[in-house]
Amino acid sequence: MAGLWSRLARRADAPKEQKSAPQSLLALTGSGEPSWSRRGFVSLAGEGFVRNPVVHRCVRLIAEAANSVPLVVEEDGRRVSEHPALALLRRPNPRQSGGELLEAVYAFLQTAGNAYLEAVLVDGEPRGLYCLRPDRMRVVAGKDGWPSAYAYSAGGGTRTLSQEPNPIPKVLHLALFHPLDDHYGLAPLEAAQTSMDIHNAAARWNKALLDNAARPSGALVYSAQHGQLTPEQFSRLKAELELGFAGAQNAGRPMVLEGGLDWKTIALSPRDMDFVELKNGAAREIALAFGVPPMLLGIPGDNTYANLAEANRALWRQTVVPLVKRVADYLGSWLAPGFGGRFAIVPDLDKVEALAEDRASLWARVGGADFLSDAEKRAMLAVGG
Repeated sequence: MAGLWSRLARRADAPKEQKSAPQSLLALTGSGEPSWSRRGFVSLAGEGFVRNPVVHRCVRLIAEAANSVPLVVEEDGRRVSEHPALALLRRPNPRQSGGELLEAVYAFLQTAGNAYLEAVLVDGEPRGLYCLRPDRMRVVAGKDGWPSAYAYSAGGGTRTLSQEPNPIPKVLHLALFHPLDDHYGLAPLEAAQTSMDIHNAAARWNKALLDNAARPSGALVYSAQHGQLTPEQFSRLKAELELGFAGAQNAGRPMVLEGGLDWKTIALSPRDMDFVELKNGAAREIALAFGVPPMLLGIPGDNTYANLAEANRALWRQTVVPLVKRVADYLGSWLAPGFGGRFAIVPDLDKVEALAEDRASLWARVGGADFLSDAEKRAMLAVGG
């Protein structure tokens, strides 16, 4: 592109007395460098969860499915139906229900890779839980490099939340694995950033094209029978092309042509580039990063599951259940010392309708094992006896 402009400039600067054949100017609008959304929770959440329908649906689908799994307490291998920790999780604070709190935790893990819970302690016992925004939290590292406190900034002030167990730390930090960070997790949304930007850019391009009568890009050709472009004419034409007709925001903008100018459509049109397939490919990659089968999102192509029921079971087995178990394990390890006991918080997968077929198959296999005693079968099925 630069070579083309330099050759044309040399022609424009040629001596006037030289006789030359009719000159032509071919002006192309190049693609330029790609523009990516900025790193950071606020930027990614704005471009992804707020503006991208695929990201929004993936996050909501995972968070709502995970939130539908009931949590129970296990003490000494037996499940307890009533426990102070369960009561706290059902009503964590005056502003939120337990479902709202846990849904926020699951959603923050998908969009930020981190989720933070603050405990309100009364007489050494947890009496309230609050979910804090990840972008407002900052790790305060101790001398050993591990977090000794968390700084939470909101409302123009900053609070320091100690991690000294009294009897539990003030903050529970849930984080997904990040190979390059010691303290903060890596969100699926960050891994899907490139595909998300492609999906958003394709949507903006199509919108700009529709706003400009859906006219494709092309080339401007200058042909003069006598003389050639002066440097002033050349500079003005180049500036007008780059300023007024380059970029997606000017896609299809009508051009007013002067004498000796002609418009030739030579660039790839949206049909040639197949924007529909481009968007579908980007959407499939977004779904892949979140662990959601594309079939559940209505995205055509690459449907490797026989039906929606099979795709739904894959979502639960590979994405939802591991996430719920991870969060439940975090909660149990954090809250147990606050209630003076040794217990675990586990998901009650028996009540998940999507996994009923898997559970029925397990019960049939265990029930048919004649070499196991009834107590051993109950233990394998996590059933009290």
